[in-house]
Amino acid sequence: MLTTTLPFKHIQAAHCENGVTMSLLKNAGVQQITEPLAFGIGAGLFFVYIPLLKINNGPVIAFRTLPGLIFKRTCKALNIPVVRKKFRSKEAAEQFLNECLAAGHPVGCQVGVYYLPYFPKEYRFHFNAHNLIVYGIEDGNYMVSDPVMEHTNILTGYELERVRFAKGALAPNGQLYYPKENTVVTDDQVKRAIKSGIEKNVRNMLTMAGPITGVNGIRYTGNRIKKWRDNLGLKKAGLYLAQLVRMQEEIGTGGGGFRYIYGAFLQEAHGYIPNDDLLEISQTFTASGDLWRTAAVQAAGIYKGRIGSQEDFNIMGDYLLEIAEIEKKAFIALKNIKWQ
Repeated sequence: MLTTTLPFKHIQAAHCENGVTMSLLKNAGVQQITEPLAFGIGAGLFFVYIPLLKINNGPVIAFRTLPGLIFKRTCKALNIPVVRKKFRSKEAAEQFLNECLAAGHPVGCQVGVYYLPYFPKEYRFHFNAHNLIVYGIEDGNYMVSDPVMEHTNILTGYELERVRFAKGALAPNGQLYYPKENTVVTDDQVKRAIKSGIEKNVRNMLTMAGPITGVNGIRYTGNRIKKWRDNLGLKKAGLYLAQLVRMQEEIGTGGGGFRYIYGAFLQEAHGYIPNDDLLEISQTFTASGDLWRTAAVQAAGIYKGRIGSQEDFNIMGDYLLEIAEIEKKAFIALKNIKWQ
């Protein structure tokens, strides 16, 4: 049986793709990249509400960019070539993975979480945008570094194949990715990457077309929530709020957690770009994260049946309207920074 174990240090992180990006880059020689830097350079902060597209019988609500973009954007900003492949054939996917390991490349994989055996049962549902690292194989079993877990894990070949080819929305299709070669980046490269990441995130949150994305999307969702009780009925409206909380608090770091990470990114960015405006704006994102968490408590009260009047829905909607204004002001402030 094939046996390949690569020297790899497992690093726990708050969010899967941030952690995979950080760990793969550190393994490839890029030591400066922390989880907040990966998230910020990769312009990971986002919001979108898509009522016509359903996951687990609720509308799609996302607090981050599409899976894979944080890794892709971070590497592109740092001028690091990458390999990324999807597969139609499970056999071809397994063969290429084994070849990567034999060549000394730990790889990131997009997977579904429903069949991950080491996940607690309460966190297993049909969500296909999780990321982990495969860094070895022994007797047909794969060694896995999942950044949201405290320790490494082992998956059988069947278990890994099952999550790499999970069905449904955002089906991973065996996708894997990794830095093509070891490299070293300079602090000046990191500085430029920080600026480009901020500029991209400003555009994504302030100027994307349509009412359902960015700060406009947060405002739109807040106004829609006020109408859910009448338009959907109390039970279905509660399920929709449960979906929002699930995507905010249970999938990776979610809405509040991503705002905290972005605040940490701006603090770390200050070390490369000593503009004190970054520190002040960082505090604004922390305040936004706190308000997202407060909104989650309100939503939980509704879907658990403790509260449920129209006024309760109005309060929930108003939280999102307030968040939209806070984040709009923060991103406008970032847009207006005078870079040194």
